[in-house]
Amino acid sequence: MGRLRSTSAVSAIEIYMDEKHIESFLLQRYPGNGRRQAVREYIASACNDFVQSGLADSNFTKELCSGSEQKFWSRVSEALLAARLKSIGLSLEHSPGGGPDFLVIENGRRIWIEVICPEPTGIPSEWMEPKMGTAISFPHEQILLRWTSAIKEKAEKLLGSSDGTVRGYIEKRIVAPDDSYVIAVNGCQLRSGPSPELNGISQLPFAVEAVFPIGPYQITVNRKTLQQTGAGYQHRLFISKPKGQPVPANTFLNPKFQLISAIWAVDLNGTSSIGSSEPMAVVHNPNAVNPIPIGFLPAHDEYVAIPIGADEYELNEVRGNLRH
Repeated sequence: MGRLRSTSAVSAIEIYMDEKHIESFLLQRYPGNGRRQAVREYIASACNDFVQSGLADSNFTKELCSGSEQKFWSRVSEALLAARLKSIGLSLEHSPGGGPDFLVIENGRRIWIEVICPEPTGIPSEWMEPKMGTAISFPHEQILLRWTSAIKEKAEKLLGSSDGTVRGYIEKRIVAPDDSYVIAVNGCQLRSGPSPELNGISQLPFAVEAVFPIGPYQITVNRKTLQQTGAGYQHRLFISKPKGQPVPANTFLNPKFQLISAIWAVDLNGTSSIGSSEPMAVVHNPNAVNPIPIGFLPAHDEYVAIPIGADEYELNEVRGNLRH
């Protein structure tokens, strides 16, 4: 009679095969030694740990190694963010039944984290592939539209679509009304060249501009005297689109989105392994029913809007736990 293999043995073999597949694929994507090798090994380690920990779903390795740029960065984002969460001592659970990417249970509270890595659709090629010695304009509105689109997509994952055709996590009873829900956006595909960047035209993170009506910093000048009479951020309720209706930029001031606790904005692509900075920021929803504590997620900066009147908020920047 043949031997029956135990489930644990099969799982161990499958994990081993996944590791080899991941390492082989990354060697093709990041060939060579030196800096490329460091990035390759860093991403491989994060992905293999993600698989071994049981956090990865059954399609993780297949999509990571599919050759699709979007699927690659989507999956790498999950692995790198999981590694960052573990690095500050958080224990993660895999979300069963098609729920959000991660579940953190902290002091009896359930905090869900949904990850997205927006692709550079509609962003000029000269920004994505800059040529040495050539001046290029900052396509801040096009990039901001990718942030708003990513946040909208993951908000609908929780709340369902506005037309009622797509059921959300709440309706499916995967996420409970008293659970926290964080949207993690990795903007690494939207940068110009190798330098990480989270900030928009306001010099605040794109994530802030996407959920609060904050535009460029502007100075008011008297036409006759040419003297400065005021300064401050432009109040921008909508973002223009090349086609179609303008996009609202006040998500966190809309009660419809009060079940979204925060946006975790990051720019991660594995180059921290060769000394590059990888900025991270948390933008808290002042109207969240289930907010997360300041300092809960890894971040260099956190943004907290505090009510200062019936219809006004003051946006405060708080030093994150990665700066301490």
